[in-house]
Amino acid sequence: MSKREIYEAKAEELLKPIVEKLGIEIYDVEFVKEGSSYYLRAYIDKPEGVNINDCEAVSRAFSDALDEADPIPDAYVLEVSSPGLGRTLKKDVHLEKSIGMEVEVKLFKAIGKQKDFAGILESFDEKTITIREHAAEDGLQNKAVQCFERSNVALIRLAFDF
Repeated sequence: MSKREIYEAKAEELLKPIVEKLGIEIYDVEFVKEGSSYYLRAYIDKPEGVNINDCEAVSRAFSDALDEADPIPDAYVLEVSSPGLGRTLKKDVHLEKSIGMEVEVKLFKAIGKQKDFAGILESFDEKTITIREHAAEDGLQNKAVQCFERSNVALIRLAFDF
């Protein structure tokens, strides 16, 4: 395991009893470097969505638990937030909850000349992700199925329109 993965696992272990007590679930935990600073980000969710009070309650309790256990020797900024409307689907549990929903897929390597796709998430397995694309000219008519190798997927996230 990398240092990042170890820190994320330790942080998630400390976060789990906090969110369970509050009726919230962990969506994701990430430890990332941006510029010269490190960030420990905890994304939380619940069926009706989280609000600022949920984030504040989790942040305070999580900060105290991190200070007490001190599992990350590096200096970092702690952030607790919702994963947002256009949330990234990193884990299988995220994909499972998003079957039948509109997603955007960005690839590392283009298929033809295209690297960006959008459509309804139809299915996934350990090696592939399948979406049903919308034909631009006729919306939900003439849907094309696209199957992508997961190793070629740079990003998959929920799509949202305003």
